[in-house]
Amino acid sequence: MTQENQNPNPEQENVEQAQADNAEAATPKTPEQEIAELNQQLTEMQDNYLRAKAEGENIRRRAVEDIAKAHKFAIESFAEHLVPVTDSLYAALGTDAGDAKAFKEGLEITLKQLISAFEKGRMTEINPAVGDKFDPHHHQAIASVPSEQDPNTVVSVLQRGYTVADRVLRPALVTVSAPK
Repeated sequence: MTQENQNPNPEQENVEQAQADNAEAATPKTPEQEIAELNQQLTEMQDNYLRAKAEGENIRRRAVEDIAKAHKFAIESFAEHLVPVTDSLYAALGTDAGDAKAFKEGLEITLKQLISAFEKGRMTEINPAVGDKFDPHHHQAIASVPSEQDPNTVVSVLQRGYTVADRVLRPALVTVSAPK
């Protein structure tokens, strides 16, 4: 035997397979067979559509629930940091401190606890120094007073302001110097 008879040409094998597939495909189907195949495909597509629609609805519902929980419990972490401050205030009110100096020291310690709780909650204080440039995004001018300072600078701070995560919660109330 020759080499060619033992190993047939792979290209010829592929051609023969393609011809067999074409002959099978060329076999005419009856209209009933075609309708049955199309109905089966339609049923599969409807099932896939309904499954995809249900999955989308489940994802939407879970997202709505997650957002509701996030809104409901967003303050929880911040509140946990405030509880020790409240404990300190109750302890101060429960004592009969006749010494004003000791009472003031206790208040200062409680204020430090409160500032620490604010920092943990990403809340920062807006307390401009005298002479700082007036910033309408962080300050609210209550009055304009004549002053030796440059115009539109802070003369005094009436009330400190606060930001939460770089968003102004309350602007600082200030008086500003009037133009000369």
